[in-house]
Amino acid sequence: MKLKQVLLVMLVSGLTTGAILYGYGKWNGRGVVMQPSNIQTPSNYAGFFDSNNQAPGALVDFQQAAQSTTPAVVHITTVIGRDQASNNLPRRSNPFADIFGDDFFKEFESPFRSVPQRASGSGVIVSEDGYIITNNHVIEEATEIKVTLNSKKSYVAKLIGKDPSSDLALLKIEGKGLPFLLYGNSDQIRIGQWVLAVGYPLNLETTVTAGIVSAKARTLGLNARKSNTPIESFIQTDAAVNQGNSGGALVNANGELVGIVSAIASPTGAYAGYSYAIPVNIVKKIINDLLEFGTVQRAYLGISYLPESAPDAEREKVGYKEGQGVLVLDVAKDGALSGSGITKGDYISKVNGVKVTTGSEMVEQVAGYKPGDKITVNYTRNGKEYSTQVTLKNRSGSYDVVKSSSLENFGAEFETLDAKKAKEYGVRGGVVVKRIGKGAIDEQTRMRDGFVIYKANGQEVKNLEEFSAALASGQKRVMLEGFYPGYEGTYQYPIELE
Repeated sequence: MKLKQVLLVMLVSGLTTGAILYGYGKWNGRGVVMQPSNIQTPSNYAGFFDSNNQAPGALVDFQQAAQSTTPAVVHITTVIGRDQASNNLPRRSNPFADIFGDDFFKEFESPFRSVPQRASGSGVIVSEDGYIITNNHVIEEATEIKVTLNSKKSYVAKLIGKDPSSDLALLKIEGKGLPFLLYGNSDQIRIGQWVLAVGYPLNLETTVTAGIVSAKARTLGLNARKSNTPIESFIQTDAAVNQGNSGGALVNANGELVGIVSAIASPTGAYAGYSYAIPVNIVKKIINDLLEFGTVQRAYLGISYLPESAPDAEREKVGYKEGQGVLVLDVAKDGALSGSGITKGDYISKVNGVKVTTGSEMVEQVAGYKPGDKITVNYTRNGKEYSTQVTLKNRSGSYDVVKSSSLENFGAEFETLDAKKAKEYGVRGGVVVKRIGKGAIDEQTRMRDGFVIYKANGQEVKNLEEFSAALASGQKRVMLEGFYPGYEGTYQYPIELE
């Protein structure tokens, strides 16, 4: 009897346990179970849903943005030279090799053959009559530029202007009623926002990739290799970009152009997670200048500042305080901020109402203006904020619009010779070659920093304005004449310009 009772208890316990396990399995999703309609979303999910426990809107859909963008993004192919044979000689170093890989945008034919070099990239149509924006490095040194639309129709493009400082170029094709993109506002771009990159990577057809904005105001040091006045404040995204995307479009979910794709960060030359685009607010200003003036009108505050890349030791040395703005290290005597009240040790916190925390953010904002424009600059001193109105100046310290000239092709930084120095040297004036970078002077002459130019093509030049004016006639060959302080004799340097 006792044994029967024990067995009965065990049987009941086993059945109970089995029923519980079976029910749990059903409830946990191992079977199909209809859940009661009155089950509520747990309250700790409230941050992700609205008050009705539903998603705040439909999922992001890129179809419309992609469909409106792809017809306006073009494939660009170029020819560099017509009778160039490599003879297996080493070619000149590619300044973008560290980021793109040495052959990132150029496909070289086999050595010993007399064939042109070819390059490939993308571009964006921004007007119905055929103006196209691309990167300077896509069309650099090109003798022929071919543009192919998404519809497969091809054109030969004319180069209207280029700006190595921002790595932008403007092309023109003869067409009417062409599809084009509308400018967005890159100042309104936010980290975490969805964007699309559209271009022609790896010589494929139009390709669309999606990602988010992962950072803003990035500097890579690329444009400094091509210009003494580089402008860099890239939008960083994780939209996949490869060789051939350069010059293509970065658009928001509405299909508005917010940037021109320019670079990737990669140890291999192929996409490795980060791509970079030039903000469209900088693009608009550069392109408008090229159209209206033939050259970019650069405005300057006339200061030196602590860069965000400065090491900790330097930051400690100058007493840098985090989060206050851009620390001013010096104010030029003839700069726009001279006499404004801003001095060494102040922090610039806003440019025309836009908050700036890094030098690249400040440069991005100033790049949207030209000499003669008036802006409001906010700055902090000892924790207290002030504001001042300033009129921006050009590099030579005046408010004048700079006329188109060949000055930038020299690849050097110039400044007017100090009046006291001119008297000491026995000349009425001149232009000092302050620093020589990449360009015609470096490639064609043995000129050194510190050279004083007092004649250009036999015409006396006493300052930077006269020097620029002497080169404004568009001559292809220039003879620079001058001297080196402390050395006897004069030197002449003939230079061929583009």
